[in-house]
Amino acid sequence: MIAAIPVNGEAESIASDAAAWTLHASGERLLIIELHAGDRVAANRRARDFAARIAAENLSYVTGIVPAMTTVGIHYAPHLVRLDNTSQAPYDALVEVLTGLLKTVGATQDTAPRVVEIPVCYGGEHGPDLGEVAHACGLSEHKVIELHSGALVDVMMLGFAPGHPYLGMLDARLSPARRATPRTAVAPGSIGLANRQSVIYPLTLPGGWNLIGRTPLALFDPVREAPCLVNAGDQVRFVPITPEQFETIRQNTGAAR
Repeated sequence: MIAAIPVNGEAESIASDAAAWTLHASGERLLIIELHAGDRVAANRRARDFAARIAAENLSYVTGIVPAMTTVGIHYAPHLVRLDNTSQAPYDALVEVLTGLLKTVGATQDTAPRVVEIPVCYGGEHGPDLGEVAHACGLSEHKVIELHSGALVDVMMLGFAPGHPYLGMLDARLSPARRATPRTAVAPGSIGLANRQSVIYPLTLPGGWNLIGRTPLALFDPVREAPCLVNAGDQVRFVPITPEQFETIRQNTGAAR
C-alpha cells in the first residue's frame, strides 16, 4: 500500500508559500520524497540539498540516493533500520529520520555554484528549429538567442543518457512546446529548447526537443577524469559563437562530431 504523508517544513518560504514535502513508499525498499516550493527551480534546489544532507548522514541502512528534478528516491534495507520499539515498522522509523532532515532543507546553496560556459553556434545547420521557435514564441531569432544566452541557468539534473543535463528555468518567453514528431537521431552537442528548459544531447540520441544550436564541446567522455562536463548543482551560461569558431573548437578538442 502506498502511504502519503504531507508535512509542512520549517525551512524558509519561497514566493510566500511554506516549504513542504510529501513522502510515500514505492515498494518495500524505496521511499520517494517530493519537494514542493513556489517554483520549479526552488523545488529542484531543495531536492538537491536534501540528497546531499542524506548522503552526509552516511546512514548504514540507506543503500542508494537518487535525486531527480523535484524528488529524491531513498533505497533502504528494512532489516537494518534502527527501531525505537518492536512495534515500530522500518518505514515509520525511516520517515522520522527523514522528516528531521527535511526540516533543515533550504532552497539556497551553501557555496557558490560552479559556473560552466558553454559555447553555442545558434541556427543554421546546427540549430534547424531556431526559426520555428522564434515564430512560435513571437520573437525574432536574434531575441531568442539573446534570451537563451542572457542568463545563468541551473543544471537541475542529469538523466535520460550519461551526461545529459536538464537546464532551467529560462525566460518565460522561451516556452515553445516540444516537437510533434521527435527525431530518431540528434547529433551530440545539440541544444534543445522546450517549455522554458534546455537540454544538451551528449550522444547521438532520439529526441523531440526543438534544436536551436549546438556546442562543439563533449558533454560526456568516459575516459575523461570527470566524464560529465556539467553536474547537477552547476550553473551554465551559453555563449554564442560563429560557425567558424565552432569548427575551430571542435578540431582543437576532438569533441562533437
